[in-house]
Amino acid sequence: MPADREPEHNIPDTEPSGPFVYADTGIIRADIGHVAASLAGGTVAIVGAGGTGSVVLDLLCKTPVNRIIIIDGDRAEAHNAFRWPGAMALEDLSDSPFKVDYFARVYGRMHLGIEPFPEHLQPGNLAILDDVDFVFVCVDSIDARRFLIPELEKRNLAFIDAGLGLTLSDDQLIGLVRVTTSTPAARAHVHDKTRIPLFGSDDDDLYRSNIQVADLNMLAGVLAIIQYKQLRGFYHDSEAEYHTIYATDGNCIINQDRL
Repeated sequence: MPADREPEHNIPDTEPSGPFVYADTGIIRADIGHVAASLAGGTVAIVGAGGTGSVVLDLLCKTPVNRIIIIDGDRAEAHNAFRWPGAMALEDLSDSPFKVDYFARVYGRMHLGIEPFPEHLQPGNLAILDDVDFVFVCVDSIDARRFLIPELEKRNLAFIDAGLGLTLSDDQLIGLVRVTTSTPAARAHVHDKTRIPLFGSDDDDLYRSNIQVADLNMLAGVLAIIQYKQLRGFYHDSEAEYHTIYATDGNCIINQDRL
């Protein structure tokens, strides 16, 4: 290294920056602060901290949203750890923490505004949603959706519902990822075209017994976050689709229900 050249260090600024524990120096380097500002502020809720909800949280906590509310009444189990981003330590898993408490502790290292609610949403605790601006629905229960979707519509909240399904064909899995958006300006497609499953029974035996579909959880979470950033004006959106399907057997993404 030339004697007159200072060594480069990638040590982050330790001073808090907005909702972050340390400064987001990447925005400064890229000179896109005015674009990133479209993601700032507000309160976002993530309902369900499983394979998909955890990916949504992982990406959302790296945006300058003020508050992130995580809602899930389940405790962490081994199969969860195999679907979540990163690697859960054995000692953490042995303690059997509530999922949301674990995530609040881990992601609280980066984002200051994470609030865990270790409970399932039900009529008696809907006040959790009172100050929420946007909701990610990442649950694997039709009964939960049947209760939650009408409540979000009644509250005039925009939301994204992300889910996946599996079928077995000739000893091979076919995976389907679905991301459906609903806003006050566009809700009819959810019901008229049955885009979000609200009736019937859960058929999740294949999902629960296959931890090797974390890639599909990740894709569902990534597509949901991209859609969210389009709605916020961060990404340009020339299609304005409100329903997206990805199928593993054809390796294609189909966009429908354009606004």
